[in-house]
Amino acid sequence: MSDPLSPVPPRRPGAFVLPEDRPQTPRAPRSFDDGFTVTPDEEDPFVTPQALDAVELEVAVPRKRRFSWGKLALGALGTFLSLAFWLWADQVVRDLFSRADWLGYTAVAVLAVAVLALAVVVAREIFGLMRLSAVQSLKAEAQEALKAPGAKAARALVARLETVLSHRAETARGRAALKATEDDIIDGPQLIEFAERELLGPLDIRARALILGASKRTSVVTAISPRAVVDLAYVLFEVTRLVRAMAELYGGRPGTIGLLRLLRDVVAHLAVTGSIAVGDGIAQQVLGHGLAAKLSSRLGEGVINGLLTARIGIAAMDLCRPLPFSALKRPGIGDFLSDITATGNRS
Repeated sequence: MSDPLSPVPPRRPGAFVLPEDRPQTPRAPRSFDDGFTVTPDEEDPFVTPQALDAVELEVAVPRKRRFSWGKLALGALGTFLSLAFWLWADQVVRDLFSRADWLGYTAVAVLAVAVLALAVVVAREIFGLMRLSAVQSLKAEAQEALKAPGAKAARALVARLETVLSHRAETARGRAALKATEDDIIDGPQLIEFAERELLGPLDIRARALILGASKRTSVVTAISPRAVVDLAYVLFEVTRLVRAMAELYGGRPGTIGLLRLLRDVVAHLAVTGSIAVGDGIAQQVLGHGLAAKLSSRLGEGVINGLLTARIGIAAMDLCRPLPFSALKRPGIGDFLSDITATGNRS
């Protein structure tokens, strides 16, 4: 029998292992997979707002005009309907003269006013198409002149550019700067780049403001509108107004037919290059990269529509600008993203 007064020896816990009893061999951690790899930033599938500046958007160019049987049929049918109208008008005037002379003369006067007004409309449309063609020919000649060192062709090109932009007050300072260099010896490409900075620089700033304003309005309206048909109608209205304003800014001033031609070129460019789908994917990636937690689904749709409007504005800028981007930086989607998303947050 043990002595109850004797000291009790310490008892080692059975549920734990003391450090000195653990094996000293190093053990690799088991909470990590040896095959784990970190995705590099340049291969990140999510596009951040900063990365949008590196997204290359293809430059929009006008569609080539080709022979079309549909256009020939439409022209022949229009000519036939015109002849039928004049036969009908002649018969109406004759019938009115047979009833009373004053009725016949009134019909002739009204028909003359209608013909005069139609002639003015047709002339405006023709002049509008001619102005658009002049802008496009300037761009084509500038691309060739930028490759040649001679200054003669460049000076003729710059003189035509000044004539096209003479109605814009923003170019007054640039025209004065170009006039001051008339007696200087400047290579052709440098002269064109100088004219681009002086004449088109202020207009490019205004064009960016037009694109940003249209994108903001589209983003807000489509975010708060209750119906999809309202979204579609407003986007069409805003895009049409933006394309017309862009053409007038760069000296195009198109009529109705010229505007429809520009809209067709813009839509054809977006359809061929797939820019609509690309823009939608970029916006969804940006929203999914952290912005979706801050925005509701409707606000997210508004941001996407605003980005697509900005893309259309950039394409319209490519088509309407009389010189290609050489000395100045071409705008991209990233230039408008922060302002559009800020507008979506405020709305």
